[in-house]
Amino acid sequence: MFNEDAMHNYPYASRRNVIHAKNGMVATSEPKAAQVGIDILKKGGNAVDAAIATAAALTVVEPNVNGIGGDAFAIVYMKGKIHGLNASGKSPEALSLKALKTKGLKDMPKFGLTPITVPGVPSAWVSLSEKFGNLSLKEVLEPAAEFAEKGYAVSPSVAKGWQRAFSKYKELLKDEQFKPFFKTFTKDGNAPFSGDVVTLKHHAKTLRTIGETNGKDFYRGEIADKIDAFSRKHGGFIRKSDLINHSVEWVTPIEIEYQGYRVLELPPNTQGMVTLEALGILRHFKNRSVDDIHTLHKHIESIKIAFEDGKKWIGDPLSMQINEKHLLDSEYLLNRSKEIGENAQHYLPGSFKDHGTVYLSTADKEGNMVSYIQSNYMGFGSGIAIPETGIAMSNRGHNFSFDLNSQNVVGPNKRPFNTIIPGFLMKGNVGVGPFGVMGGFMQPQAHMQVITSMIDFGLNPQAALDRPRWQWVKEKTLMVEATMPIPTIHALERKGHVIKVMHTQEAFGRGQIIVYDEKRGVYTGGTEPRCDGFIASY
Repeated sequence: MFNEDAMHNYPYASRRNVIHAKNGMVATSEPKAAQVGIDILKKGGNAVDAAIATAAALTVVEPNVNGIGGDAFAIVYMKGKIHGLNASGKSPEALSLKALKTKGLKDMPKFGLTPITVPGVPSAWVSLSEKFGNLSLKEVLEPAAEFAEKGYAVSPSVAKGWQRAFSKYKELLKDEQFKPFFKTFTKDGNAPFSGDVVTLKHHAKTLRTIGETNGKDFYRGEIADKIDAFSRKHGGFIRKSDLINHSVEWVTPIEIEYQGYRVLELPPNTQGMVTLEALGILRHFKNRSVDDIHTLHKHIESIKIAFEDGKKWIGDPLSMQINEKHLLDSEYLLNRSKEIGENAQHYLPGSFKDHGTVYLSTADKEGNMVSYIQSNYMGFGSGIAIPETGIAMSNRGHNFSFDLNSQNVVGPNKRPFNTIIPGFLMKGNVGVGPFGVMGGFMQPQAHMQVITSMIDFGLNPQAALDRPRWQWVKEKTLMVEATMPIPTIHALERKGHVIKVMHTQEAFGRGQIIVYDEKRGVYTGGTEPRCDGFIASY
């Protein structure tokens, strides 16, 4: 009836309404994964169980942007209290600047075994389950394992991303170490098309092993042995001892007050502080209408300042030269706001005296909510798949620098700057809801855009996600979606912004939002129109 091209051709404008639910809601980028989360809620699981189940399913049904070998972060609102989880992995103990230079490297490569850090995703599932779960981890991971074992039909956006990644990896990755990747993530030697049925049987076995051993086999047993052996065989740095020494960190989210709300992000090594600093600068301006050019200009300049600070100061907290509170100090934010004029500018970081990811939101009938994100960083990650496990290893170590003066200079047992950030909104001590937009360095920019859309301009969650997005790239250059009004683009250009109109949507992230109306006891959700976004509810 229709060919592959028809799957990606939508010539007419479409509109989504917000979704309401009383008992539970799961919002994410792939429908089957969202449905898994709702099924877990109906079985007696809570918002955390649903988040784990959905996250595990996403490693199966959307493997082109996340996997078991990646990092994870979460903000959990459980029984009226907020908890933050950092489950990102550190660099191997054997990784050092000297060792890399000995190999003839002048910067961190994107692919191969070198940029691999210790996988944190399984530890996130284990820790969340142990601390908050109603159901066993084995039970929660089983739906994802069934998808992997019995097969599933690939969604349109997933197929498009998979094909794009496959073409890139096929062109660049020729070494022996990359052969298991192509064996694991191809169908008859090619990337699957929309609607093709894919099975990942080794992936299924790994998920079940993680569930049955509560993650112990991954970090201390047979799976750890396989990672170690493959790394040694091909000259990598990661060892079983690195996996054994891995642990998650429960952290206190950082926050800023914005127009009567508390906006929460996770502290470094994430870039969540960039969102908060930008909002803190914006507090010193009066926002006009949603389409007002002066307001939009202030938003852009605020994020530029925050990013310049973030790039300089954010890293592994153990090696940062400043505390994150410096960047959120009221006087500092006021002074930085005064730098913003009527035209686009270059900014330098302040001084002090002292691209592949999945995001999901879940909510249950008890009012508990989870903001969760996991990633292999760039698509499938490093191009390294551990044979007979289904595990694609991330390339998060690519964010390390060779610059000795950098916060992110490469070194052993160190967490690199991490782009993935979950967000959460509160009103006083009451949870309003989880929000997030994945997409590399787009994330803090999109967080600011959806939060201001809801708080300042009164847009509902779906409209906040539908609103045309922009992304600051460098200096005075912005990428904007083609749906942005032409008069707005021209007005930005008159203010000195250099505009690149993008006719594809991949650069602008994919988001989910759930908002809780405490008086009515009802959830309202919005999902991403730029992908296969879906909200399951009951």
